[in-house]
Amino acid sequence: MSTIEKNLYKRVTVKNAVQNSPTKQGKSYRGFSTVDISKDSYALYDLDIIKQDIINHFHIRQGEKLSDPEFGTIIWDVLFEPFTEDVKEAVIQNVTEIINYDPRVGVNSITVTPYEFGLQIEADLTYIAYDISETLRFKFDQAAGLI
Repeated sequence: MSTIEKNLYKRVTVKNAVQNSPTKQGKSYRGFSTVDISKDSYALYDLDIIKQDIINHFHIRQGEKLSDPEFGTIIWDVLFEPFTEDVKEAVIQNVTEIINYDPRVGVNSITVTPYEFGLQIEADLTYIAYDISETLRFKFDQAAGLI
């Protein structure tokens, strides 16, 4: 390194970076969703984005994701099957795996019940970072999809 280059490095100064406060205070998780067009903004934060991520996971059939054929849900494939105890256990295991896939959420309990045209799943969850429990209810309908 020449003396000119050394002198150049001596003249370069870096001021302390100013820490900008976050634009959204208290927002740990940020994302967007275009599902609900009635909102003014597509931005989702914290619990809302966690819920949307879980719902998105349920919209993927197992085997649809090319890089990970085990990713997704089996529910769409068992909707038209007779609701046996084996099917119920397989669905409970699959739902538990889907929810546990997200490290921000823990599963407390899963309840699967059949109804006239599909399955209803109640998942009692705990949002780990917030220590908040909530029950989410999903209806998988043969004709209408995920309600």
